[in-house]
Amino acid sequence: MLKYFFYISLSLLFYNSSLAQDVNIQENINLSFACELDKKIIKNSKYNYQTFLAKDLNEKGLDNLKIESLKPDTLSINGLSLFLSKSEKLNVKVVSKDIVLFKSIDDTGNYSESAIIDRKSGELMHEITRNIKSENSEKDIYFYTCIKQ
Repeated sequence: MLKYFFYISLSLLFYNSSLAQDVNIQENINLSFACELDKKIIKNSKYNYQTFLAKDLNEKGLDNLKIESLKPDTLSINGLSLFLSKSEKLNVKVVSKDIVLFKSIDDTGNYSESAIIDRKSGELMHEITRNIKSENSEKDIYFYTCIKQ
């Protein structure tokens, strides 16, 4: 659990530092991953950041997550969600030798998705936020362990 707390804190640190520049692609990459779901944290009107293990969910992992980047500003994500597959919609794009971080917000500003993957450890965190503008915003946070293909 401490590992996940550290991972979330690290992602928030990178996210906050990336807001100032939004795009920081330092490497050209072409990677494919197969990812297994570890757990999901849900925050909504029924659950307040409750954790569910993968064995308790009817959700599957990611068979084919593809990440491609080209310096200085191109990042393409496929296989995580249809929303993030639209690379022109990515607001935040950070690629370094260790991490890939990306975030996208819809045109209304009421839905967002973000993710960070540690390229060395294969840990992936994917966050979906709905109803951002309301007092009852909802979050789904997925944690995966990924292996390069």
